[in-house]
Amino acid sequence: MRFTDRRDAGRQLARRVREHLAGTPPHLQGGHPPDGPLVLALPRGGVPVAAEIARELGAPLDVLVARKIGAPGQRELGIGALAGEDPPLFDRRALEFLSLSEDRLAADVARERGELHRRERLYRGDRPPPEVAGRTVILVDDGLATGMTATAALRALRSRGPAAVVLAVPVASPTTAAALAEEADVVLCLSKPPDFRAVGEWYEDFTQVSDEDVLRTLERAGADR
Repeated sequence: MRFTDRRDAGRQLARRVREHLAGTPPHLQGGHPPDGPLVLALPRGGVPVAAEIARELGAPLDVLVARKIGAPGQRELGIGALAGEDPPLFDRRALEFLSLSEDRLAADVARERGELHRRERLYRGDRPPPEVAGRTVILVDDGLATGMTATAALRALRSRGPAAVVLAVPVASPTTAAALAEEADVVLCLSKPPDFRAVGEWYEDFTQVSDEDVLRTLERAGADR
């Protein structure tokens, strides 16, 4: 399954999420606004996908900022991730393979933590993070490759006491989707291609999402409610 762009993927995924919630016992649906389901996007790529889901559900949209930690000299090679103020999460096998230690990565962690905070300030301003305790939270990204960033985000989210956490993505590596089923209550994924290599291969248009795009989408979502 290929998607035209992130909005197309979001519209298709929104129908799957709605069907799932319709079959969920009422006490796990999160009640009614303002305590109903909450949609959280992993920026930047998850935001346009999540916006379509929030619109379909009539639910509030916000972001949960998480950052990938890349290997030294190969920053696109994810060997860890962090979210909130939680300690970084590392792929131990990758560290061993690359002969890396957490101490050696301290500067990389600090840099990514700084970028995480910059994005939180930019996207949210003075607005506090949404209350998730006792609510069903739908965490959305545009796809899962290694799943490190999503894992860090899910663990940070769990610590805030949601009633249930649904991870919703259009496409994922089959092994990653299976692994994340241990972290989320439910993983909703439209496509798990056996020949998965990269998320972008499953989109006709995978143009990078900018900070400005994120801000416009969040502002539009707020105005629609």
